[in-house]
Amino acid sequence: MKVLITGGAGFIGSTIASAFVERGVTPVVLDSLITGRQEFTAGKIFYQGDIGDGDLVDEIFRDHPDIIATVHCAALIVVPDSMTDPLRYYRVNLSKTLDLAGHLVRNGCDRMIFASTAGMYRPEPDLSVTETSFLEPQNPYTRSKMMAELLLQDFGKAYGLRVISLRYLNPIGADPRLRTGLQNSKPTHALGKMIECYTLGVPFKITGVDWETRDGTAIRDYIHVWDIARAFYEAAARFDSIIPPVGDHSRYEVVNLGTGDGTTVRELVAAFREVVGDGFAAEDAPARPGDVVGAYVDPAKAWDLLAWKPEYTIEDAIRHSLQWADRRRELDVA
Repeated sequence: MKVLITGGAGFIGSTIASAFVERGVTPVVLDSLITGRQEFTAGKIFYQGDIGDGDLVDEIFRDHPDIIATVHCAALIVVPDSMTDPLRYYRVNLSKTLDLAGHLVRNGCDRMIFASTAGMYRPEPDLSVTETSFLEPQNPYTRSKMMAELLLQDFGKAYGLRVISLRYLNPIGADPRLRTGLQNSKPTHALGKMIECYTLGVPFKITGVDWETRDGTAIRDYIHVWDIARAFYEAAARFDSIIPPVGDHSRYEVVNLGTGDGTTVRELVAAFREVVGDGFAAEDAPARPGDVVGAYVDPAKAWDLLAWKPEYTIEDAIRHSLQWADRRRELDVA
């Protein structure tokens, strides 16, 4: 059994590919390598190219007629970049998803698992989000993902494409076996900045300490990338029970992935110190323009449909992130 993984040379896609391999499923990776890394495809069936290239997608399905589903991870994902270059984000995340969906329908592949974002929700008063929370995306990145989901729903109604959309917020960590991890040497999330400050021996700034959270600092729903990868496998394994191939029902299902309570920045600092020791310095600072209080995901539906819940702790994710930072430096030097 094979699964096509678009963006399979990136952080999320490559980890998903490894999770499938460990469970006896053969990934077929399609990646342009614009942001992905060639070494993340080692030992896997790999096609370099664009998801919008219909001839290439047709070739993949001719070569591998036993592909039973597509995991669609190929996307641009950096929120600040989407603000300065929205055209690129809509072109890649929306237009090329439209092209890919058409190629899949043409080749008779009617199962897609879509890597989406829970950043499109407006949080509830307690900062939680569920699958029924109001959609209120705040930037071109999250809007491009929401629009892509809308077009995929239309493809289901018109062409029979079945889609499970997995929405999550803040993936961290690395493949526990250190085969893959973040390809960006300077990640923009708080943990990446902590690792950078720790490496340089400078204090980490906790920006914003008067938010309406349990300790006044912003909250994020950090989730280990391997836990995300497991969820994608479970969605593939249970696909036909979640969205049966026949019947008068929706051909689109949304499932949120998260921890259920999130982690504040101050809690993340405490967890980081648990891993590296008390020598890690942090200091309070004012919130920056554009900072938001954050949100966390209620994963109840993921447990109901996928029998899934996170297994790795924040400390595990920090430890794997630190190990991967060392490993990435070795790869960059090689």
